[in-house]
Amino acid sequence: MIAKSPRGRYVCAPCGLAAQRNLDNNMRTHPFVTLLALLAALVGTAAADPVSDLHALFDSAWERDLQESPLLATSLGDPRYNDRWPDLSSAALERSHELDQKVLADLARIPRAQLPVVEQLNYELFEREYRTRLDAWPFKPVLYSFSHRESLPVANETAELIRFGSVKDYEDWIARLEQLGAYVDQNIALLKQGLKERRTQPKSVMTRVPSQITAQLVAKPEESPFYAPLTKFPESIASADRERLSAKARDAINMAVIPAYRRLDTFFAKEYLPKLRTTDGIWDTKDGEAYYQNRIRYHTTTSLTADEIHEIGLKEVARIRGEMDKIIAQVGFKGSFQDFIQYLRTDPKFYYKTGDELFEAYLAVAKRIDPELVKLFGKIPRTPYGVRPIPMTSAPNTTTAYYQQPALDGTRAGYYYVNLYRPEVRPKYEMEVLSVHEAVPGHHFQIALAFEQGDLPNFRRNAGYTAYVEGWALYTESLGEDLGLYKDPYSKFGQLTYDMWRAVRLVVDTGIHHKRWTRQQAIDYFKANAAKTEADIVNEIDRYISWPGQALAYKVGQMKIRALRTEAEQKLGARFDVRQFHDTVLATGAVPLDVLEKNVRAWIESKHGEGRG
Repeated sequence: MIAKSPRGRYVCAPCGLAAQRNLDNNMRTHPFVTLLALLAALVGTAAADPVSDLHALFDSAWERDLQESPLLATSLGDPRYNDRWPDLSSAALERSHELDQKVLADLARIPRAQLPVVEQLNYELFEREYRTRLDAWPFKPVLYSFSHRESLPVANETAELIRFGSVKDYEDWIARLEQLGAYVDQNIALLKQGLKERRTQPKSVMTRVPSQITAQLVAKPEESPFYAPLTKFPESIASADRERLSAKARDAINMAVIPAYRRLDTFFAKEYLPKLRTTDGIWDTKDGEAYYQNRIRYHTTTSLTADEIHEIGLKEVARIRGEMDKIIAQVGFKGSFQDFIQYLRTDPKFYYKTGDELFEAYLAVAKRIDPELVKLFGKIPRTPYGVRPIPMTSAPNTTTAYYQQPALDGTRAGYYYVNLYRPEVRPKYEMEVLSVHEAVPGHHFQIALAFEQGDLPNFRRNAGYTAYVEGWALYTESLGEDLGLYKDPYSKFGQLTYDMWRAVRLVVDTGIHHKRWTRQQAIDYFKANAAKTEADIVNEIDRYISWPGQALAYKVGQMKIRALRTEAEQKLGARFDVRQFHDTVLATGAVPLDVLEKNVRAWIESKHGEGRG
C-alpha cells in the first residue's frame, strides 16, 4: 500500500521557506510580531512532513499538466477543460519549460532519505519524468508533433472521448470549436518554425495530410465531422436547448472551423509541403541523430544503442521465421515462404466481405476471451471495455486497431477501436492476437488496473512508459493458447506474424532513422518477412517514420518480461505461480524496465522466503 499524504490540512512549502519569507517581512514591523513570527516559523518547520510535501508537489504538478494539456484531461475523462485547446504559443511553451525546471528544484528540497521506501520510489519516478522532459526540450519535439496521425487534421475525433450528457457538455464543445482558429494559427506558426529550423516530418508521410484537411472543408456545417455530436442528444436535453445548441454549433463551424482549415489548407499546399525534406529518417533534421538516441532512451527506458537494437531485431526475425516455417509445413502448403504470404494476402477465405461482418467477428473474439482470464490472473479490473469502429476520418491513414483508455475516475469505459475501412485487407487470422494485445489481457487490462490503484499518485496511475505498456501487451499475445485461442493453425500463424511484425520494427525503425534506409527499403523488408497486408505495411512504415523510436519499445519490453518470467520459473520451480507473477508485474502500474526487474526479483525472493518458512 502506498502511503498517501494527509488531505484537508495546510501543507507548508518545502523546508519551511514560505514561513521564512514571512519572518523576513515581519522583522521589519513590530518586535512583538517578530517574536510571534519566529515562533510560528519554528513550529512550521518542526511540523514539516516530507510525505505531505511530496504529494502536494505531485498534486500541483498534475493539475498544471491538465491545465496545459486540456486534450489529456479530456482523454482522462476530466471535463474541466473541455472548452479549450492547448496553448501552443511560444510564450506558453517557454513558461511550461520554466515550470518543469521549478518542479525539479522544489523536489530537490524534499529530503528523499526521510521518506518511506514506497515514497522513495514515487520520488524517483517523478524525478525521472521531469528530467526526461528537460532532456527532450533542446530537440523541440513540439515541432514534430503535427502529422497524419492523432493531431490537428483529425481534431474532430476528440469528440469520441467526451460523454455528451448535459447542456454544458455541448456548450463546452461549441466553445472549443469557436477557439479552433487560434489553435490552427498556432500550429501553422510551429510548422513555419520547423521549416526554418529544419525540424520537420518528411514529405513522404505529410502527403497524407491534404486529404484529411479537405475532409474538413465541407459545404454545409452539418456535414462537418465536428458537427457529429450535435446529430444526437440525450432525451434529458429539452428541444429548445437542442435547437439553440445546434444553431450555435453551425455558426461556430461556419465562422471558425471551416475558415481555419481553409487557412491551413492554403498554407500547407502552397508554403509547407513543397519545402519538406525528401529523406525519411530523423537523422536528416537538426540534431537528428542525437534526438533519435534520446527517443530510444525515452521509449525503451534502456541505454541500448540503435546498432544494438538493430542486431536484436535481425536475430528475432530469424528465430520467428523458424517458427513460421513449422506452421507452413503443418498446413501442408507447397511453395516458398513468399508464396505462402501471398496466399494469405489474396485468398478471399481469409477476409470478411463487409465492415459489419468484420465488426461482429471482433465482438465475438472479445466475448470468448473474457471468461478465460481467471486462469492467468488473480486480480481482474473492474472497469469494463467496449469495441468500437475507428472513425472514418482517420481510418484510411491509421493502423489496424488501437486502444483508448478509460476515464481516470471510472466514469467512461475503455474502448478497443478496430479498423473497418477496406475489410478485404483485414485478415481473419490476426483478429485473435490483435484483440489480446489491444483489449484483454493487454492494454485494457494493464491500464484499467493502474487507474484503479487509487493509492498511487495520479502521475503514476497514468504513467506511459512505452516499453512497459507496449511490452506487456505484446507479451500477452503469447498467452493466447492459455486463453483458448490460436486453435486454428492460421490463427497461430497470425500470432507469429504479430511477433514478427514487432521484430521487424526493430530493424526498420533503426534502419530508417539511424542507418538511413529509404521508406521503400523499409516497406520491402517488412513485406519480405511478415504476412501483413501491403496496406497495413505502408501505414505502419509511415507511422514509424513520423514517430521515431516508439516502435522499438514493444519487443524490448516483451523480451524483458519474458526473461523475468523464465528467471522466476527456473528459480522457483514448483513454487512458480503464473497468476502471482502476472499480478506482480501489474501491481505497480507502468514503470521503467529496471524498476520492473527489481520488483519481480523481490517477489522471487519473497517466494523463496515462504519456502524456507
